[in-house]
Amino acid sequence: MGEPGTKEVLSLEELDAVSGHRTGRKHVLSILVENKPGVLTRIAGLFARRGFNIDTLAVGPTDDEAVSRVTLTVDGAKHPIDQVTKQLHKLVNVLKIRDLEPDESVARELALFKIACDGGTRGEVMQIAGIFRGHVVDVGRRSIVVEVTGTDEKIEAFEALVRPFGLVEMVRTGEIAISRGRGET
Repeated sequence: MGEPGTKEVLSLEELDAVSGHRTGRKHVLSILVENKPGVLTRIAGLFARRGFNIDTLAVGPTDDEAVSRVTLTVDGAKHPIDQVTKQLHKLVNVLKIRDLEPDESVARELALFKIACDGGTRGEVMQIAGIFRGHVVDVGRRSIVVEVTGTDEKIEAFEALVRPFGLVEMVRTGEIAISRGRGET
């Protein structure tokens, strides 16, 4: 029901918007951590205890050897993200956390696709790869491996087009992201 005294019925989406528990968007968290054993386990454990499913997770070095960047994406529509970020700040090895806004960041993912094709369909698969600015990284007698880099939507669109040829295998890195602008971390 709506506010007391009203006859309007609120939808689930409206109720979530009023309560502030659902954001309706995926969250890309960029977390700077000390490069020490067990940090990733503690971060993943914190999300698991809170009932979050981590959609993608990528960890890599930064310009400082003592610091690594963890980039993870979670669905903000299922759980409130603010509580888990507050708890992340309490972890000893966590240095900085940013929830990257989609309009204020650049996000990319890398995917490798092994696609079944013979001499007759190879040209068509290579043409589709060219449209998506993909790179052919391996050619075999019965398959071709294509590397595609881009947004989640671009990779899913490429997958949908090549799946009818026979998608033998697919590997995705998970999303990495960086804020737009100069000199910001």
